[in-house]
Amino acid sequence: MSEHTRLSIPVNELDHSQGPTNAPITLVQYGDYECPYTRQSTVMVRAIQQNFGERLRFVFRNFPLSEIHAHALHAALAAEAADNQGKFWQMHDAIFRHQHALRDADLAHLAETVDLDLKQYTYDMAIQRHLERIEKDVEGGEQSGVQGTPTFFINGRLYNGSWSYDALIEALTTTQ
Repeated sequence: MSEHTRLSIPVNELDHSQGPTNAPITLVQYGDYECPYTRQSTVMVRAIQQNFGERLRFVFRNFPLSEIHAHALHAALAAEAADNQGKFWQMHDAIFRHQHALRDADLAHLAETVDLDLKQYTYDMAIQRHLERIEKDVEGGEQSGVQGTPTFFINGRLYNGSWSYDALIEALTTTQ
């Protein structure tokens, strides 16, 4: 198996994850907050999480495609700033729900709606506190063969099939 078909950075405690750490299936998604396909896939991922319940751990890693999505990096920084306050998933979901409005002022409004400490959020954004973490996600993705978003890995292996609900359910089911 080539090095570009496996996660170069295994899932670890620093990842944003939902579900049990000892779940038999781990689904890792590399995503871009401004990518319409990543947004579409979030609905499918939620349905898959409901289907698999405690048998699935879901991990989201940043992969902002800044060359084509002008607001992707700042949206990732906003989600990470929310993580700094224990509200990553709330901000993650809010950003995708409002993907049409990702300017800095829009992101600050979303930070307010998820009840972040705005002074801390503004400071974290101003100094790009979490830029290194995002860069590590991107670097790990590139080393693992990620070329676009969304890209999925199932139990550490690159998933090259369709990211439709049925196709992913089948791939996850055969992984068990």
